[in-house]
Parts: sequence; C-alpha cells; structure tokens
Amino acid sequence: MSFRDETTRQLQTSDVARVVLRIVTATEVLERPLPEKGEIVLGRGDDADVLVPDPTVSRRHAILRVGPPLSIEDLGAKHGTRVGSRRLERGESTRIELGDPIELGHAVLLLRLAAADAATAAAPAVAAAGVVLADPAMLALRDQVERLARGSISVLLRGETGVGKEIVAQMVHACSPRAAKPLLRLNCAAFSESLLESELFGHERGAFTGATQAKMGLLETANGGTVFFDELGEMPPSLQAKLLRVIEERRVTRVGGLKSTSIDVRFVSATHRDLEAEVAGGRFREDLFFRLNGVGLRIPPLRERRAEIEPMARAFVREFAEEVPFAEPPLAQDAVDRLLAYDWPGNIRELRHAVERAVLLSGGAPLTAADFPLAATPRATATPAARSGRAAPDRALTATLRNDVEELERERIAAALDECGGNRTLAAKRLGVSRNTLSTRIAKYGLDRRR
Repeated sequence: MSFRDETTRQLQTSDVARVVLRIVTATEVLERPLPEKGEIVLGRGDDADVLVPDPTVSRRHAILRVGPPLSIEDLGAKHGTRVGSRRLERGESTRIELGDPIELGHAVLLLRLAAADAATAAAPAVAAAGVVLADPAMLALRDQVERLARGSISVLLRGETGVGKEIVAQMVHACSPRAAKPLLRLNCAAFSESLLESELFGHERGAFTGATQAKMGLLETANGGTVFFDELGEMPPSLQAKLLRVIEERRVTRVGGLKSTSIDVRFVSATHRDLEAEVAGGRFREDLFFRLNGVGLRIPPLRERRAEIEPMARAFVREFAEEVPFAEPPLAQDAVDRLLAYDWPGNIRELRHAVERAVLLSGGAPLTAADFPLAATPRATATPAARSGRAAPDRALTATLRNDVEELERERIAAALDECGGNRTLAAKRLGVSRNTLSTRIAKYGLDRRR
C-alpha cells in the first residue's frame, strides 16, 4: 500500500458518499463501500456488518461511525484496536481521518476516497501522528521507502532525537507485503540487559528466578512482520552477539532452552548515534552494523524542513483540541512566524509538546506568539559557550572555533556519505572536493565505512 495514495485528511460533508474501506489481511486485500452515515460493526462473526477475515479479529471487534466526523470504538477485542501507533483502551472511542492506519488484531484497515478521487484527496500528505510530508527531501524519502519496502532488506534510519524515525519505520512496514503482520517496536534503551534478552528470545520454565512458566519471545510473536529496534546504539554488547546470530540464522533459542525456532522478520533500526564511531570505539559490533545497515536512510531535522512546521503545528492543534472542553483555537499569524523562526533542536517531539502546552492553556482563545515562549536565540545555532551559560576565555577562542569547524565538517561528510550510500566519488562531487581530499577527511574523523 502507498502512503502517496492513502493521504490523511479530515472527512468533508461532500465526501461521505465516496468513502470506501480497504481491508488488508495476510491473504487478501478487500474494499467495501460505506454508507453516508451510521454505525458499522467490524468483526469476524456472522453478525458483523463488515466481515474482516482474519483469525486475530474478534467476532465483534470494533464499531466504525461514519460522519463526518469519523470515529472508531473498540468493543473489548482480545487482540486490541490501534489507530496509528496508539492502542485504544477497552471500550474507548477515538476520532479518525481518511488515511489513518487502523489495526484490528493483525488486519490493517484504511478509509479512503473512491479510486477516481483518491489522487486529489489532499496535499501535503500526513504519514502518521500529525507528521506532515511536504518538504522535497521528505517526499523523496517517502518515495525511497515505498520502493525499498517491497523487499526484505534491513533498513537503518539515522537522525536526531525526535525527528520522526519511528514514523518512517511505520511507513516501511505499512508499505511492505508484511503490512498485515505485526510491527514490533523495541526501545533498546528502555530495558535492562537481562530483561531485554528474555523479552526478545523468550525463556523456558526455570531458566532463571521467577521464570515459573515458559514464555514465547517477542521475536517469535513478530513472525512474518517487522521488528523495529529504536535507539539501536544503546543495545548492550553481549546482546549484540546473540542478535547477530539470529539475523544470520533466522532462528531464535529461548533463554534456558536447547531447541531453536525459525522466524521470518524484517529488521528496521534507528539511532541518533554515530555508529561508525561506536564501532571504532569497540562499543558496537562491526558485523552487526553491516547486517542491519543494508540500506541507510537519513531523516533531516525539522529545521531543514521548514515547509512542514506550520501544517504540522496545525495538525497537532486539531489533535489536542479533541482533549479539551472548548473549541479548537485558531493559530494566529504571529504564532506561525515565531514557530518558523525557531530551529527546533528537539525536532517534532519538541514542536508537539509546545503545541500541546499552548492548546491546553489557551481556553479556546486564538494561539498567538505569546503562547509559545521559545528561546529568542534558537538553541540549534547557539555557540557552545552560550549553551553552557558561560563565557569562553579569550585564549580558548581559537581552539573552540577550530573544534566547531571540524565538527561541522565531520557532520557534513557523514551526511553526504549517507545520502550517497557510502560512494566516495559521488559524496566528493556533492561536497565540492576531490576524492583524495574526502578520503583524507574520512580517515581523520574515523568515518571509514569499509563498504
């Protein structure tokens, strides 16, 4: 399925007669027309209004309410209901929009306009969670994702914290033939080493204190789907060796077990760290890096995608307005100007939090620049001395400037290598230097990718 076709937008009154429901299961793709208004029971039972033929879907799984507005309510389904990346609580109802990915168990549903009108649904596109794709670099990235998703090659996503790496991972999964299977999200920084091993591979009864019964590992539960390792650079070294064996053999052995089980999963990873430097420092296995870095994709920071700031902020305003007891506050032009002038070092996550705070405190009044108390000097461009709050001594100015220039040069070389897939000749042309000069700088900064 293509995010280009399934663009997200609000349902207009004139659209209701043209809305269809696309159902993607492990074995088939179905489309069902919807009525202009009413409640539709989705499920696997004979009494469901729309049949969703997947064994993980309950007999009466959820209620879809056709509006506008559109909404979906979980009916206490065993395998749960997800909208985007959020799982609904039992009996919870939430508003949805055209193109929002809805998961009923392992089945994926999307609401879209009839095929003749889908191409003109809306632009820019919204991938998920209010993340807007409008910048040319992000639209090109989306095109890359849609092409790469067709295969099973491992994908490594690079970018600053909060830049939207998880959203791109969701796109890889949703655009792939594995879309109807699980997307397993694992934050490598959120588990202790022993717990992460037990959770990943499972354990047999008595394998350790407290293991009162055998437990299937997460990798087994994701069979046929996609495994997303967030914060890959935080994975403990001992676990890296065991994961490498799993990737090579496509088999897992539970903690305390003797038999292995075959698995079929695709690996997508994300990191904000310089993994080449981690490899050089002995903190990350080189062989695992090459296994997971089948294709490297760089996600630009928000300050390089300014065309997306305003539509993204408006999407967040709409989202958070659903949680307050007053009308959606309009976004004034001076507020937009302030948002555009800021460099967002915390990227999408920081923008989202800033908008949430503004909406909650607005009381329904228009959001102005005063509602966004951002730093007068964007932190992303502040000097190291300004960031620390101390004035650098005069004798250190030369060294500081040299360090800053070298760090900038290193970052630009690393970015060029990422964008050119490690091809030094292409990277040198992009940077405007000779290949020999580039090779010298790569060696100087420890960026040798040995591709």
